[in-house]
Amino acid sequence: MPDIRHQLIIAASPEKIFHAVTSQEGLSAWWTPGATARPELNSIARFPFGPDYYKEMKIAGLKPSELVKWICLKGDQEWIGTTLSFSLEPGNKGSLLYAHPEMRGQAEQLKSGENLTLLIFHHENWKDYTPMYAECNFTWGRFLWSLKLLCETGKGLPWPNQHRV
Repeated sequence: MPDIRHQLIIAASPEKIFHAVTSQEGLSAWWTPGATARPELNSIARFPFGPDYYKEMKIAGLKPSELVKWICLKGDQEWIGTTLSFSLEPGNKGSLLYAHPEMRGQAEQLKSGENLTLLIFHHENWKDYTPMYAECNFTWGRFLWSLKLLCETGKGLPWPNQHRV
C-alpha cells in the first residue's frame, strides 16, 4: 500500500504545534476554517471543505506534545479507512541533524538553531497510487507549509488558499 510521508522542521515548540493540530482554532487557521475538534481520545473531528463536503476523523492517538493520530471515517472514498499521524520531535539544529541527517537542506535555511521541532507526517493505508493520491500528496505538502507558517508567524494558509503564493 502506498503511504504519504512528509518531514519538516518548524521553528516552534512541540506544545505549540500540538495545539495547532488538536484545537479548533489551530486546525481552522492552517487546514480548513470551521473545523470542529476536541483534543480527546475517540472524539470525532470534522473538517468542512465548502458547503457540501467534509471529512471526519476519529482521534485514535494523543500523546501531548508528541503524537496525534486520526482515522478517517468520512470524506472521499479513497480517504476512508486511512490513518493520519503527526509525530513531534523537539530539539535544536545539532540534535535534529544528528538523528535525521536527511534534514540538512531544511536545517541550513533556518534563522535560529534553537527551539525547533521535527514534524513527521504520515497519511497511510491508501489502496493504490491514483490521481487522488498524487493530488493529496502534493496538497498535504502545501497544508504542512501552512502549519509551519502558522506556528512560526501566526498566520497560515488554510483551504481554499493553500495553493496561493
